[in-house]
Amino acid sequence: MSDLRIVSLIPSATEILQVLGLTAAIVGRSHECDYPPEIQQLPVCTQPKFNPEGTSGEIHNRVTELLQNALSVYKVEIETLEKLQPTHILTQAQCEVCACSLSEVEQAVSTLVNSKPEIISLQPNLLAEVWADIQRVADIIGVDGESAIAPLKFRVDAVTSKTQTIVRENRPTVACIEWIEPLMAAGNWIPELVTMAGGTSLFGIVGQHSPWLQWESLVKANPDVIIFMPCGFDLNRTRIEAKEMLKYTEWPNLQAVKSGKVYITDGNSYFNRPGPRLVDSLEILAEILHPELFNFAYPGWERLGI
Repeated sequence: MSDLRIVSLIPSATEILQVLGLTAAIVGRSHECDYPPEIQQLPVCTQPKFNPEGTSGEIHNRVTELLQNALSVYKVEIETLEKLQPTHILTQAQCEVCACSLSEVEQAVSTLVNSKPEIISLQPNLLAEVWADIQRVADIIGVDGESAIAPLKFRVDAVTSKTQTIVRENRPTVACIEWIEPLMAAGNWIPELVTMAGGTSLFGIVGQHSPWLQWESLVKANPDVIIFMPCGFDLNRTRIEAKEMLKYTEWPNLQAVKSGKVYITDGNSYFNRPGPRLVDSLEILAEILHPELFNFAYPGWERLGI
């Protein structure tokens, strides 16, 4: 294993490598890879072509303009890859806005002279597909995947064994918000996690990409619980951004607002990344929706006080 030189170009892949005990084999990372913490000292192999700071509306406009001009949103640092001489590169084919696309990585690798790394592309939309990705990475690299997956499944079962008996009337309707301006509901694995946590997910469809959400649709649905989990935003940034909802005159009249069941989360660390910490995300959801059953005491969420 000493000859392994892995570059991870997406945070969820880095976390998969960590749970497989392969952190020491990582020689390069994406600009967004920040967990486990020791990964942050490694060379950065990607960069955004837009300014990632500012409000969600400003970021949306910058990304939209790039895509309208048929330009990629991120770039691969080919010179850095050349120096690192990786044996494997982990990337994604999930979302062109989340990270470098598979085609961009393939094009970059084709120009390398000193190495011909194997590209492993991940594209999970469901929790079971995350398990499959962990196993596939383990099989390709030659390590034990099942011993990493089994404890994660055990924790999922510990939650669902409690929530599966909750009757429909006691399952709150939940709106998970993945982007604030413009509004986007959370799709892919999030509706599945909400159901597992004992809620009824609104808007997003299990296994399908996150849909744009009209404000009027949110008002009409009038969810029992609203959970903000903006893609790429930590807890503090989400706290600031969620105040954007005050511009809507109907906001104070929503059931979730009146009952004090609006929550913000660290979406960047948890909900946005289809890796091992989706189990943490499930436990956070379970604690939010059913505090009478769960008390995990995660620091990655809080009740929104606006």
